[in-house]
Amino acid sequence: MMHLECSNITYSYPGTDHKVLDALTCTLSRPGFHSIFGPSGVGKSSFARLLADLNRHTFLGKIEFTEIQTVLYSYNLERLPGWSSAGAHLDKVVAKEKEALKQELINIFELSPLLGSRFHQLSMGQQNRINLIRYLLQTFDLLILDESLANVDEKLRQAIILTIKRIFPQKMFLYISHNLMEVSTFCDEILVFGGGSTGKSYGTIQGQNCCSSEAVDRKKVDETMLEIMNAF
Repeated sequence: MMHLECSNITYSYPGTDHKVLDALTCTLSRPGFHSIFGPSGVGKSSFARLLADLNRHTFLGKIEFTEIQTVLYSYNLERLPGWSSAGAHLDKVVAKEKEALKQELINIFELSPLLGSRFHQLSMGQQNRINLIRYLLQTFDLLILDESLANVDEKLRQAIILTIKRIFPQKMFLYISHNLMEVSTFCDEILVFGGGSTGKSYGTIQGQNCCSSEAVDRKKVDETMLEIMNAF
């Protein structure tokens, strides 16, 4: 079964003694839409980059993957060459057998009228949606979404999350967001990063894992949000 286990992960920026991550231990044990939640500056993106093998050589501890071969990292404000059209950027990564999937994602992400526009002409939210589709069309086992839906309106953001959950039930996703309601509603396991006066803290909380906007139990979501806030 797909499994991610991290043991005593400690990470400092090169040349400094400040610990961005301090003895982080956590487990994600199955496919699904999981999350990292916490205030700015507690190491969420640094941890994501470690998982994606971007900072691996600089950390202490152990990261173990089971049935996870390919980890991709998508992030807010990622930029592509502006002289090429949005549609051309998607065509570069899509295999012939994924053409139908590409069209479905383009329609749901509301990008059809923008495919002929150059990347630099798009808004930040539109650029983020193009980037996210690029990653979804590639081969992966774990896809990290680091504020990848920033600057996208709430209704469309929820539609995109539900689409990802429906189309990719056997993949693992790690969603980094500052939207507490969204994380509590749609995510399964939530890794909570704290960084108060007593030092860094980490915990795992079960989200509501709703698979449709109609299935949301607001009382349970409120209880989950309160539990997350009390974990800081």
